[in-house]
Amino acid sequence: MIEARHLRVLRAVAATGSFSAAGRELGCTQPAVSQQMKALETSVGTPLLIRTGREMRLTQAGEALVRHGAGILAGLTAAEEEVAAIAGLRAGRVRLVSFPSGSSTLVPTALAALRAAHPGTRVSLEEAEPPNSIDLLREGDCDIALAFRYETAAGAEDWSDLVVRPLLSDRLVALVPEKHRHARVRSLAIGELADDPWIAGCPRCRGQLVEVCERAGFTPRIDFATDDYPAVVGLVSAGLGVAVLPQLAIESVRPRGARTVTLEPAVRREIVALTLPDLARVPAVAATLDQLARAASEK
Repeated sequence: MIEARHLRVLRAVAATGSFSAAGRELGCTQPAVSQQMKALETSVGTPLLIRTGREMRLTQAGEALVRHGAGILAGLTAAEEEVAAIAGLRAGRVRLVSFPSGSSTLVPTALAALRAAHPGTRVSLEEAEPPNSIDLLREGDCDIALAFRYETAAGAEDWSDLVVRPLLSDRLVALVPEKHRHARVRSLAIGELADDPWIAGCPRCRGQLVEVCERAGFTPRIDFATDDYPAVVGLVSAGLGVAVLPQLAIESVRPRGARTVTLEPAVRREIVALTLPDLARVPAVAATLDQLARAASEK
């Protein structure tokens, strides 16, 4: 097997014309150079150097190996420099997938701080709700998944194969029209909205809503359903129903014509950043996780 160190020695011998001169250039002894050349000739199965007087001359095979070796060594040098840049956060790429309310609240702060600290690190962003985002992570299509799960949800997902970075606990709040009978109260039980029409969110949030309502003794009458939080707010503001939204989602929109009311008892969802164990050791991924945690701590 041809080794890079042997190619470097061969190039030095070809450039200097002797083992001793090559040794001085490489910072090693003449016997060490001779030993490495013998090992290289054994690997390729043919002589690479012949002595002519006091100088060493390349054979045809030696010339071919030096010619090809130049490109190989240049590629290795470039690879070493690129890896060093990535390890030192002077370069690198992170593929981030986030759910919409995380994209509009946590992600901008985190990525702005990451760019300021490590301008050579590039981050791409796509949106996907869990569990789709977690599937993308496990399938190798992203490096970090910003995800959530409800604390009270039945059949919670198994994340034991992933590195879980807890970020924050996001409380759900009721959203009612500003002329609603409960618009001026500070808190209420969700059962007090049992007779209202409902506007539901994403399929996962919709399932959580039904579960919470059924525990309170009623099944919500869902008149409208949309994945778009501003649309939920708009429908509530128009007096078409009530909704339950995460506090983080409320932060990303201005609920004009609607009011938020605290739900008692509290219902929360856990916001986390997920990655694979091997990816967690990649400097750019680790730095992005740190910035997401800092952004969450400011909420």
